[in-house]
Amino acid sequence: MKRIIAFITVVVVSLGIMGWTSPDLLKNVRLGLDLKGGFEILYEASPLEGGGAVTRESLLKTAQSLEDRANKLGTSEPEVTTEGTNRIRLKLAGVTDEATVRKTMKEPASLTFRSKDGTEKNPNDYNKIEMVGTDFVENGAKLEYTQMNEPVVSIKVKDKEKFAEVTKRLLGKPLAIYMNDQLISAPVVQAVLTDGSAQISVGGDLNEAKELRDQINLGALPLKLTEKYSQSVGATLGMQSLQQTIEAGLIASAFILLFMIGMYRVPGLIASLTLIIHTWLLILVFVWADFTLTLPGIAALILGVGMAVDANIITNERIHEEIRTGKSIMSAVKAGDKHSLRTVLDSNITTIIVAAVMYWFGTGAVKGFALVLIVEIVLSIATNVYLSRFLLNLLLKAGKLSKPKYFGVKERDIRAL
Repeated sequence: MKRIIAFITVVVVSLGIMGWTSPDLLKNVRLGLDLKGGFEILYEASPLEGGGAVTRESLLKTAQSLEDRANKLGTSEPEVTTEGTNRIRLKLAGVTDEATVRKTMKEPASLTFRSKDGTEKNPNDYNKIEMVGTDFVENGAKLEYTQMNEPVVSIKVKDKEKFAEVTKRLLGKPLAIYMNDQLISAPVVQAVLTDGSAQISVGGDLNEAKELRDQINLGALPLKLTEKYSQSVGATLGMQSLQQTIEAGLIASAFILLFMIGMYRVPGLIASLTLIIHTWLLILVFVWADFTLTLPGIAALILGVGMAVDANIITNERIHEEIRTGKSIMSAVKAGDKHSLRTVLDSNITTIIVAAVMYWFGTGAVKGFALVLIVEIVLSIATNVYLSRFLLNLLLKAGKLSKPKYFGVKERDIRAL
């Protein structure tokens, strides 16, 4: 009786939680550009001036600069990723004005050092540009520490005389640092600097010092972005793709569940329940981990469901074979579970390995496909292997599955030992 109560509790609680949370979870799933509609651009980065090189730091900071500009355009959750050594992929959902995006995005990061020109109109504005990013030595900004162990940013300029003139004129006054018209620091000139180098204090904040170092280095080597590829997906087309995919998935799932129940009876019914739990858990992971659902991700989801169904079929067919040999129901289930487990795990683990390689070496949609597939398989092992066996054994040990017909096996197919 306790096992029956445990079985009913697991089923009722699972269905209740899924029914209660599913509407909100589905609303919170973040859709990719191919489902929601939007604009995607792949840029190739190169130095603005000849003789330079694209460093990893400059590429990452340029990507960050692109994301900041995209946010100012009002796009929802822009996705900016680096690829290889010199490429940046930008995805903007819900974009309507592609011309503005193209113009704004490809402008190089603009680093300027400014002073107050003292005009009566804007006496407190830093509106006079004293130096620009290319006046500084490429990758010349370094993180250093004073004798008091305070982090500072050391910089080097190309023209010592120009720097000396600026620091002499602004002695005791601030020399503000701007990145793309945004004030990032306003250090006060403490001395006339004639050797072409200086140290900028950030008040002991290590993170601020690192950020300032990276931004100065980015401004010293601004990258030119060349558009290599772009695609535009209309919101209507994206939603049509999503609706058609959902409809096809629901129809296919209904056929799968009916097939499982028709072929394997009670184990098929349990397998159908665990498949539903498996899908719900995947949606939960998408929302909690803030994954983006794309068409490749849906393809991985379908493949994962297929593998989950396959795991159930392998196990239940093995149980069928054991029952047909004349074994008792308990012995047949134990033998079927034991002999099928290795086959199912081998299949899933090898697929995880392949997906891990795809994720490691792939980019863009390939990585998304691989990641969803890995999550799918892990959840499938937890639900469609272990949870389904746990529920089946609860009923079996409660004495409620004593006849072969509950497993979809006819009496005439059983061979005497």
